[in-house]
Amino acid sequence: MFRDAALVAGKDLRIELRSRVGLNQVAPFALLVLVLFAFALDPDRGVLRRATPGLFWITVMLATLLAVQRSFAAESADGTRDQLRLSGLDPAGIFLGKLVGIAAELLALEVLLLGGVAILYSAHLRELQLLLPTCLAAAVGLGAAGTLYGALVAGVRGRETLLPLLLLPIVAPVLIGATSAFEAALGGADLTVAQGWRWLALLIVFALVYVGAGILAFGSLLEES
Repeated sequence: MFRDAALVAGKDLRIELRSRVGLNQVAPFALLVLVLFAFALDPDRGVLRRATPGLFWITVMLATLLAVQRSFAAESADGTRDQLRLSGLDPAGIFLGKLVGIAAELLALEVLLLGGVAILYSAHLRELQLLLPTCLAAAVGLGAAGTLYGALVAGVRGRETLLPLLLLPIVAPVLIGATSAFEAALGGADLTVAQGWRWLALLIVFALVYVGAGILAFGSLLEES
């Protein structure tokens, strides 16, 4: 399973490195969203600073939709998904490989956006020992849910609009947990750092649940898509 996951992850990451879609499209889109939020809330810097955790993770979730759609669209265009069915690869390995590919893209994007909120929103990135694990756990949770639902809608008409409708309610716990942990790490008035670690623990639980569900269900979804 892990060997197959490494093969699939390597394939997806090589495609992204060669196409540079993440660098040329997803990253500029995410930064533009941050800039638009900054313009919208700039007259009241206090509100902007308090809203930073939520704005950060809303931006990451929007970028997740683009990354998931790109991951499965690339396979639909040249029949790669059919080849994966016939390749003999472990479906759980395929799921984990696509999860690793999407999560790696999200992690790189989150690091970029951390710099963006530090510059645009004057956020103080003090508790990196809490911020970085939160970024990792959220990337895994979003990647797992995105991979699962991306496979579910891969062969459906209108999948570009159906994916957000299905995925966003499911990843709401990730948004809540990651936002709360970030609020504690960035010095939010309502949460302490200790509470932030508890939110991170809950976020890890959600990520593990999504990964487990994907490992169990991805084979059936791949056959039906």
